[in-house]
Amino acid sequence: MKTKILFFSCLIFYSFCYCQVPSSERSEAVLQKQRKSLEKTLKEKGFALGDPIFIRIFKAEKELEVWMQKKGSVKYTHYKTYPICTYGSKGLGPKLKEGDNMAPEGFYYVPKSKMNPNSSYHLAFNLGYPNKYDEAHHRTGSALMVHGNCVSIGCYAMTDAGIEEIYTLAQKSLENNQKYFKVHCFPFRITDKNLSEHKDSKWVGFWQNLQEGYKYFEKNGRPPEVSVKDKKYVFE
Repeated sequence: MKTKILFFSCLIFYSFCYCQVPSSERSEAVLQKQRKSLEKTLKEKGFALGDPIFIRIFKAEKELEVWMQKKGSVKYTHYKTYPICTYGSKGLGPKLKEGDNMAPEGFYYVPKSKMNPNSSYHLAFNLGYPNKYDEAHHRTGSALMVHGNCVSIGCYAMTDAGIEEIYTLAQKSLENNQKYFKVHCFPFRITDKNLSEHKDSKWVGFWQNLQEGYKYFEKNGRPPEVSVKDKKYVFE
């Protein structure tokens, strides 16, 4: 039994740590195109290409935020906000099943293996939907991405220019030993005021649970460790 546990632990560790970041001629061309301007902009703000990243997505505002962790800091600092072109056709609320044209809401992790430099939508990374929470609620779906090309039926679609910057930041952080980066997907900025304006939604209980993770980051400046217990997100 101990041998089996060790074997599977090594597989999990390997999948997050030792695989190479996938690359393609396209992603390498984008890296060369973006490197110089990104390095200059990052330096002006006290960052370096390869610093750890964290992403927050807000549906209602149609915004994707990139936060970065400066060398020597335990907290993340806002780097840039990118406009989201679209995220599907069905509005706010979590994705429930394959083909419902909904984009995920929740807490996701993107390791190296989820990067897609050969996407049909320019460049992409897979959010890892369904996660443990989604599975506990019997939600289905696959290949839920953040990608370019500005079109979507359930993914978070960015402009090609936007995804090129985001992908490059993600690629270099993973190459620089960030095991995975976290992506938190929210219906809106879950302040008490905004949540009260949606008090009649059938998703208010779910959003209250998401708000715990939202507030954790707002207070502490670093994303929480997230697990699932009794079909709810738990934050540490």
